[in-house]
Amino acid sequence: MSESITIRGFVATEITSSTTPGGVATASFRLGSTSRRFDRESKTWGDGHTNWFTVQGYRNLAGTLGCSIRKGQPVIVVGKLKIRSWEKDGRVYHSTVIDAEAVGHDLTFGSANFIRTAARPALSLVEQPPAPDDESGMDQVPDEPEDREDEHSEDHGPATLVIEDRDGALASLDLETGELAEV
Repeated sequence: MSESITIRGFVATEITSSTTPGGVATASFRLGSTSRRFDRESKTWGDGHTNWFTVQGYRNLAGTLGCSIRKGQPVIVVGKLKIRSWEKDGRVYHSTVIDAEAVGHDLTFGSANFIRTAARPALSLVEQPPAPDDESGMDQVPDEPEDREDEHSEDHGPATLVIEDRDGALASLDLETGELAEV
């Protein structure tokens, strides 16, 4: 089975990061997905059964999971479900692992801000379509100033962006690694 599934639930553990012997970054966490049921007799909502999954992310996703997701937060995970079984001492055990393709916050009861981690200018967080060639001879106003910093030959180090963290303090975000540092 190679179809993607989508699971909605809550982060039940801290993010665990590691590297494979081949040098690939990995990150994982446990996800609990609890169904909600409406009881017509008491006219109240209640929790149903909780399904448990291990969510595994690789490469770029692994690098941003630790910076973005915290224990207890509601998330939506898209990935490939792998169910493994094994026997030990006469008992059969099962594990459910989701090889995540995407992980994001569930915005039903909260809000989040997206910050691109690629080394791109902070003002171009949304991809812009290429400008069509205008051969009508009309003067066009450029979208960016002519004296851009990236045209200078000096190297100013890795691209960073200053953001406000959840405590209200300013932090510098390294756009190459996604790491936060105090300003």
